[in-house]
Amino acid sequence: MAFHSCGLLLCLLSTLVSKGFVEVKASHSIYSHLQALQSTSTIQPYRTSYHFQPPKNWINGPMIYKGIYHLFYQYNPLGAVWGNIVWAHATSTDLVNWRHHNHAIWPSQPSDINGCWSGSATILPSGKPIILYTGVDKENHQVQNYVVPKNLTDPFLVEWVKPPKNPLMASTSMNQINSSSFRDPTTAWLGPDGRWRVIVGNKRNRRGIAILYRSKDFLNWNQAKRPLHSAKDTGMWECPDFFPVSISSPNGLDTSMIGSTVKHVLKLSLDDTKHDYYTIGTYNYQKDVYIPDKGSVDNDSGLRYDYGKFYASKTFFDNEKGRRVLWGWINESSSVTEDISKGWSGVQAVPRTIWLDKSGKQLVQWPAEEVEQLRMNRVDSRNKVLRGGSTLEVTGITAAQADVEISFEALDLGKAEVMDPSSTDPQVMCSEMGASVKGKVGPFGLLVLASKGLQEYTAVFFRIFKGKNKYVVLMCSDQSRSSLNEENDKITYGAFVDLDPVHEKISLRSMIDHSIVESFRGRGKSCISARVYPTLAIDDGAFLHAFNYGSKSIRISRLSAWSMNEAQIK
Repeated sequence: MAFHSCGLLLCLLSTLVSKGFVEVKASHSIYSHLQALQSTSTIQPYRTSYHFQPPKNWINGPMIYKGIYHLFYQYNPLGAVWGNIVWAHATSTDLVNWRHHNHAIWPSQPSDINGCWSGSATILPSGKPIILYTGVDKENHQVQNYVVPKNLTDPFLVEWVKPPKNPLMASTSMNQINSSSFRDPTTAWLGPDGRWRVIVGNKRNRRGIAILYRSKDFLNWNQAKRPLHSAKDTGMWECPDFFPVSISSPNGLDTSMIGSTVKHVLKLSLDDTKHDYYTIGTYNYQKDVYIPDKGSVDNDSGLRYDYGKFYASKTFFDNEKGRRVLWGWINESSSVTEDISKGWSGVQAVPRTIWLDKSGKQLVQWPAEEVEQLRMNRVDSRNKVLRGGSTLEVTGITAAQADVEISFEALDLGKAEVMDPSSTDPQVMCSEMGASVKGKVGPFGLLVLASKGLQEYTAVFFRIFKGKNKYVVLMCSDQSRSSLNEENDKITYGAFVDLDPVHEKISLRSMIDHSIVESFRGRGKSCISARVYPTLAIDDGAFLHAFNYGSKSIRISRLSAWSMNEAQIK
C-alpha cells in the first residue's frame, strides 16, 4: 500500500509495502494542499510514550540483521497527512527503544519516480538482505523494484543502493496484470527445488489475487501460470503476508520452512474494509498453491489479527530468539484538522509474538516480552467481589500510561441472558449493548482513560450469554464515551471469545498509552486496538477503574497493574 508501508513499513527484514498511487483514493484521502503543513503546537496530550512513532508528521514496515532490529516505515517528512512518501528507517536492540536514521529509500529513478510504496525484506542464505518494494513509475504504473545495502559490514544498514536492473516485475501486454493494483511484494521463500518464490497483491475486477513469481537468482523473476491463491468478491489484496507456523510449538519458523509439522498462514489487508484477515491452511509446494483449511473463512467475515484499528501488518522471523514477530499500523481516529494541529499521524502497535493456537484453528498473539522492561510501580489486588453496578478504582499507577492484567470469574452463570440466535455480528452487538447498557452477567471489565467524574472513559468489557449448547462470551471495546470532542471517530469494536467460562477465568490485558488502548483477551486469542482522544482524561486527569454494570456479581481473582516508563525513541 502507499499509505503505510504495510505496517510502519516493517522491515525487521521483512518490510511492508504500501499501496499504489493510481488507486490511492481507494485507501487514502489525498490532501495535496495540506501535505506540507507543519504544526506549531507544543502541547501533546495524545502523543504516545512507549509506542513507536517518528518525531512528527505522517507515518505508516521489520527485520533483524546481525542482532539489530530494523523498522522501515512510510513517512511524510513534510506534513501530517499522506503524501511526499519516503521509506524512513529506525533500528533497535530490544524492539522498545529506537534510533532514527537517514531515510532508506526515496523516489529517484524512472521505476519509482512517482512513489516508493510498501515492500518486504528477505535475508539470503549468504546473510545478505534484499528489499523488494513497489514503485510507481513515470506512467503511474505499479512495478516491483529492489534495493541492497551499500555496506554489509554496517549492522545499522544506513545506506541502500538501487541497482540498475529495476524494475524486476511489471505489467506487460503478455501477462495483462492490472498495473493500478499490483503492489506489496512479500518476504520471499526458498523452495526445495532451489527457486525463490514471492507473492504480490493484485485484483481482477472484484477477485483478490496473490500473484506468484519464481526466481533462481532473486533477480530474474517469472510469473507462475496460476496464483498462489485467489478469492472472489474480496477486492484488492494489500500487504499480503505468507508464512509457516508450527503445529506443535509456539516457536517461530523461518519463512522457507515446509513439512508435515507445519501449517501456513496467508494474511491479507483488504483495501475495501481496511482490516487485516487471515486463513490457516496447507501449502502444496509441488503445485505452488495454498489451500485454506476447511472452516477457515476466505473473506472479510474471517479471522482477524485484531478486531479494532490494525492494518497493513507484517511479520518477520526473529532468528535470534526463535519467534515470529508481528507489527501493525494503528491509524488515527481524529480529524485531518486535528492531525495537522498536533503535527503527527499514525502509530505502530506494540510488537507482538505470534504463533498457532493448540486447536490449530487460529493464531495467538501477545506483546513481545521486551515491552515489560518498561513496567514500574506495580500494584496488585486479589479476590475482590464487584457487585452489580459497582466500580473499583485502581490507584498507585499512572493511568494514562499503564499496563494492566486482570482476571474475572462469573459467580452466577445460570442467570446469564439467552443469546438471540440472530445476533451473529459481535461489533453490532457491542454497538447496541455498550458499557452503559446494563445486563445480567456483564458488562464487566475496565474503564480506561476515565475522567474523574466518568464523563469520559473507554470501556473494555465482557458479556456472557447462554447459547444453544454453551455459553457465549462477547468482548467489546466501547469508545462511544471516550471523548467530549464529537469530531472524533468513536466507533465500538467487538469479537466473540473462544472460552468456556464454567472452567476458565476471563482474563484481560490492556496496554494504555495516552491515545491508544490495546487489549488482549487471555493469552491473545482475541485482540482489539483503539485510538481515543479524551479532553478531560489527559495525563494526571486520567483514571483507571474495574467495573461491573451487570446485575450479577463478578469476582476479580487477580489484578496487577504497572505504570509504564517512556521508551527512548530518538
